[in-house]
Amino acid sequence: MIEVKNLVKRYGDHYAVDHLSFTVEDGQIFGFLGPNGAGKSTTMNMMTGYLAATEGQVLVEGHDILEEPEAARENIGYLPELPPLYPDMTVTEYLRFCAELKKVPKEQREEQLQQVLTLTHLEDMSSRLIRNLSKGYRQRVGLAQAILGFPKIIILDEPTVGLDPKQVVEIRDLIRHLAKEHTVIISSHILSEIRAVCDHVLIIRKGKFVVCDTPEDLEEKLSAGGSLELAAKASPEEAAAVLDRVPGVTAHTLLGQTEDASRFSVAMDGDVREALFYAFAEAKLPLLELRPRMASLEEVFLDLTDEDDAVAARAAALFHTQEREEASGDDSHL
Repeated sequence: MIEVKNLVKRYGDHYAVDHLSFTVEDGQIFGFLGPNGAGKSTTMNMMTGYLAATEGQVLVEGHDILEEPEAARENIGYLPELPPLYPDMTVTEYLRFCAELKKVPKEQREEQLQQVLTLTHLEDMSSRLIRNLSKGYRQRVGLAQAILGFPKIIILDEPTVGLDPKQVVEIRDLIRHLAKEHTVIISSHILSEIRAVCDHVLIIRKGKFVVCDTPEDLEEKLSAGGSLELAAKASPEEAAAVLDRVPGVTAHTLLGQTEDASRFSVAMDGDVREALFYAFAEAKLPLLELRPRMASLEEVFLDLTDEDDAVAARAAALFHTQEREEASGDDSHL
């Protein structure tokens, strides 16, 4: 388990990481999200001991990363955004060197070497010089060194950068495989990747904690703010005219149309589903579909990390309001 407590990294008057706290439980695949400059890589570098914090504490399996660096690092495998490779070594030479640095017992080194080569599909490249490898294969070599020693916690900063779609799928499968026996923390700009593999997602903005939850709950809670998706057997003009007449409908946006139907996103103040049903029935325009509109993880991310502080604050407030309502509902039966 990793505990990050009140972590700060300050450069002069600029806060790269601003009093950040969170916990990663054992066995999780933990996604770390934020726009460029949000402080993701800085936080990861402090979590692994590569960078000293200005304030705060990082505990890795109970060991303080600054006070007990060796004991803490024994539990961590780290793939930085730019893998630390030696281009004049072959893949095998480099991984043997890494195994020695990680103090893998001599009798286990060859077996572990073959295991990580197989896991990262590098067997055919094992005798090649690293300088002659493509960017994708260099990324795999960096991933192989992170796995060596099979530490409890594996931290991957943008692990699929430079990989083709087939390789991306293979790395995702590898991450899921590793999560059976390891805790995996993954930073990525590819939201579909986070959605596909992560159990929990932490979003940070300007170095500060925003939200932490499962991808599904993030989407659900930020969809609960009052938005419907509606399809009616009507032209866009006919449907819009009905929507304009329904009290509680605050806005509507055309999402698409076919020859005889229109689809709208409808923002509302309160529950207007029954009023919409009767309004379209009175206009003799059949409703084909009416359902809550689910925000995608992309929409959640964009709202929570918007450059406009007010927009981001409203999205975060909506999320935490839903969280409090759920907690209140859970306690109501006690």
